[in-house]
Amino acid sequence: MISPYNDEYFMKQALMEAQKAYDEGEVPVGAVIVANKQVIARAHNLTEKLNDVTAHAEMQAITAAANFLGGKYLKGCTLYVTLEPCTMCGGALYWSQLDKIVFAAVDEKRGASRHTGIYHPKTVISSGIMESEASELMKSFFQTKRKD
Repeated sequence: MISPYNDEYFMKQALMEAQKAYDEGEVPVGAVIVANKQVIARAHNLTEKLNDVTAHAEMQAITAAANFLGGKYLKGCTLYVTLEPCTMCGGALYWSQLDKIVFAAVDEKRGASRHTGIYHPKTVISSGIMESEASELMKSFFQTKRKD
């Protein structure tokens, strides 16, 4: 039997979070953390709302998942995020020890993948899942901001 719970399904969940960020005037990045095919954390950027440069979707999701699990390590979990994590988030993801990180769009300017060894050595990295949808949302957001 084919499971409907695959990378695309969970990335769609992250894209729904990114849309929430967009609607709130935040840079449209969304994230979900999954354990045993169940979403245990949902988050989107809140840097404007919280007036906090560290309130990225990934950071919010890590905190929510750790609270859900009752511990700081996220072994056995997968992060789905619509944009490649930045260096700050990459460092936090290293310490959280996620099994897997899946991101949609590459961030050529600030993406953590530019740095060798930024992710935990046991973390599997996958990219490009629903990249065009995530990229279009980001482009639309910044086009709207340039008009203001």
